[in-house]
Amino acid sequence: MSSAPSHPRRRARTALFALLTTALVGTLVLRPDAAPAEAAPATFAHPGVTVSRAQLDFARSRVDAGAQPWKGAFDRMMASKYADPDRTPQPRAVVECGSYSNPNHGCTDEREDAIAAYTNALAWYITRDDRYARKSIELMDAWSAVIRDHTNSNAPLQTGWAGSSWPRAAEIIKHTYTGGWANSGRFATMLRDVYLPEVINGSNSNGNWELTMMEAAVGISVFLEDRSSYDRAMATFRTRTAAYVYLESDGALPKTVPSQNLNTRDKIVKYWQNQSTFVTGLTQETCRDLTHTGYGISSISHIAETSRIQGQDLYGTDVGERLRHALGFQAKYEQGTAVPGWLCGGSLHLGLGPVTEVGYNALHNRLGHAMTNTQALTERTRPSGSNNLFVAWETLTHGDNPA
Repeated sequence: MSSAPSHPRRRARTALFALLTTALVGTLVLRPDAAPAEAAPATFAHPGVTVSRAQLDFARSRVDAGAQPWKGAFDRMMASKYADPDRTPQPRAVVECGSYSNPNHGCTDEREDAIAAYTNALAWYITRDDRYARKSIELMDAWSAVIRDHTNSNAPLQTGWAGSSWPRAAEIIKHTYTGGWANSGRFATMLRDVYLPEVINGSNSNGNWELTMMEAAVGISVFLEDRSSYDRAMATFRTRTAAYVYLESDGALPKTVPSQNLNTRDKIVKYWQNQSTFVTGLTQETCRDLTHTGYGISSISHIAETSRIQGQDLYGTDVGERLRHALGFQAKYEQGTAVPGWLCGGSLHLGLGPVTEVGYNALHNRLGHAMTNTQALTERTRPSGSNNLFVAWETLTHGDNPA
């Protein structure tokens, strides 16, 4: 049986619908805050977690030349406890961390051994002294031989903190040290089986938790060359970043993470530490304190930097816009601007931490954005050190680094 000819009006409606659908799909694809379905590169770049080979080469050349601030940053790193040649790793089979590390069964040891592994990997790259590479390997091997689990209420955050530093160290050692790393496969298994499952599902706690967890997940995925986990972590990161830093273009209220069910103004205000006036650059934790806000900002910059190294530059998207304004907003008050009465009841708990170098270098030096407040804070606090959790030595690795 032949089908009936279509009616002219139906054909017109169909054509109009197709046109509108094409336009809508185009709009969704082009939205700057839309997370890409696939973010992982076809081929991963190594070393490629937060710092690239070209950035390491630049830092090395500046230290060798005795140029500042890099030489001062290197000297500060080498004088720290993390570069102690006699450091003995303190691994545990089960790391148990409660709120504010109470109880603290291996929490500090794990985080600091991970930072020490990264510190020694940087020292190896800059000096080419095998002793530092071997110390980094010793720390990574000790933990990969023992650890099996993280427990208690802070387990996801603790895993995110340590899991952000481990792959940074491992990337440098595996892909630049020619002396061999016999147990690199066991270390990869540790990241895959102990760390990644704890962080990849995200968190509905304060935003710095999920951002740090996604930083760990992205870094681990690069080391493992796990494209699926990389894509999943990056999508979660894009959603959380949009919900962590407010832009006026978001509308009257901040964006939210769907799984948190923040479906009323009252719920959103409560989640934003009872802050009811929203301005560009405000973060979900600004009115809690700038220290936790700094954790979130740092992870945003670290993930954006890793993504850039892997071939997808997020600094030109809403991620970069939110990062730029978050840095500027917090830096203004960290620098001493009086807090207005509408902001956090007229009082802020300061202490942003050493978290500005990566974002400032990308957004000001590479992209040319004026960032007066961030620049002043960055230059005042150089050379930046470590927050003893997951941030370390970023004046050395990213300060005015053109690579």
